[in-house]
Amino acid sequence: MWQPNKLEQERVEKIQALEAAGVETFPRRVKRTHTSAEAIAAYDAMEPTDREAAESIEVTVCGRIRRVNIKGKLSFIHIEDEHGRVQLFLRVNDMDEAVYGYVKDKLIDTDDFVEATGTMMRTKAGETSVLVHELRLLSKSLSPLPVIKQQVQDDGSIVEFGEFSSVETRYRQRYADLAVNHSVRDVFLKRAKIIKAVRNFFDNEGFLEVETPILQPLYGGAAARPFITHHNQLNEDLYLRISFELYLKRLLVGGYDAVYELGRDFRNEGVSYKHNTEFTMLEFYKAYIDYNDVADLCERYVAEACRVVNNSTQITYQGVAVDLTPKWKRITMRDAIKEESGIDYMDYRDAASLEAAIRAAGIEIKPGLAWGKLVEHLLGECVEPKLIQPTFIMDYPRDISPFAKAVEYDDMHVERWELYIAGMEFANAFTELNDPRDQEARFLDMAKTFRAGEDDETPLDEDYLRAMRYGMPPNGGFGMGIDRLVMLLTDQRSIRDVLLYPQLRREE
Repeated sequence: MWQPNKLEQERVEKIQALEAAGVETFPRRVKRTHTSAEAIAAYDAMEPTDREAAESIEVTVCGRIRRVNIKGKLSFIHIEDEHGRVQLFLRVNDMDEAVYGYVKDKLIDTDDFVEATGTMMRTKAGETSVLVHELRLLSKSLSPLPVIKQQVQDDGSIVEFGEFSSVETRYRQRYADLAVNHSVRDVFLKRAKIIKAVRNFFDNEGFLEVETPILQPLYGGAAARPFITHHNQLNEDLYLRISFELYLKRLLVGGYDAVYELGRDFRNEGVSYKHNTEFTMLEFYKAYIDYNDVADLCERYVAEACRVVNNSTQITYQGVAVDLTPKWKRITMRDAIKEESGIDYMDYRDAASLEAAIRAAGIEIKPGLAWGKLVEHLLGECVEPKLIQPTFIMDYPRDISPFAKAVEYDDMHVERWELYIAGMEFANAFTELNDPRDQEARFLDMAKTFRAGEDDETPLDEDYLRAMRYGMPPNGGFGMGIDRLVMLLTDQRSIRDVLLYPQLRREE
């Protein structure tokens, strides 16, 4: 049961007073004709040539009250909608005296939503405004929004933040965070533009956008622990998908040449500044290309998304210049690790000797890891933090890459790359395995290598193997977390700052 505080109780009493006076405080109908930006643009376009005609432009605008300045028989109210702010010029002689009285008596508050009808004008101070003839309350704000504060950053820029008690409160009350912080709203506007740019790119490349099951009888396509749910009617457990991969590649068997999906994945694992248990993923698969061609597509689509939101492929992320202009650096995992750690892991072709070499180099390591996981650990410890400019790390160990074709030069690596930018992993791609015999062997090898119940367990999917046996064309595949791409292109340090509703512990 809501228990209003003192300020909220005052607003409750105001709404009661308005209702007692016959004011409809939450009306059913609205008649907006112009956004704030449209109203201002209409006046500014006509004023230079015909001021009299400009001042006869009639508008009805709506928005949240952000500022009220009462000066006797004159009042100024700034309202805000998604497109900006416009000033309302209220004069007691130009409108219903009782309605003006509600403003003067402060029964209408900052944060309320109002509808104003009037003609356009410019005040003596030079501000394009609406000379109000009718003012109507649309929604009464019972809880005042947090006060806006300005914070000066190290680079001299000013960032506005609402006066929340903690960053966590901003995430929990995202509605209030958005209402008071323009910079936060701008991030999510850019996020929408990025997603639209991604879709446009792949649509124009001839890919077909598809949808695959979120509830799956068998999870697969990635190394992650799934969420489990239960279907009452079927009386069986199902999994929230951790990847789209195996369902998308089935469609290549069915005759589509190029497919992609933008959707949600769910991984029952830890959270961090770059991980959320529910996230937006892009995956695509295209017949008759390999992982080099996939890298070319990746460069082009990321650069295009960057141009859409930043008008450039050169950005600054967390104070560091990053150039996303293709072409990007490509280096094998072996060479990258050798350059940064001094360890040539191919000199140690079993897990025990490689683990000993890693420890001898003074690098901490969890005991008992598989050989490929040891190599991956070296990459994360020695190489990843230094990969600031976009870099493809090519050719991964076979035992941690169950869906990629082997390289030509040995039997321990596969044609797989991961993309790193600003010290973070952004994407994963393969020359996809299309031999069902090899694929079945990989599943069985993974089952031997990784203990049941580990995050890296990859279940054997019999239906996927059956699909492969009908014949799968050679193809290249790709996956990227869109949330991290938005982080990069909007200069946000935490994934929570690019998710409208990040995963949090339940509030006490």
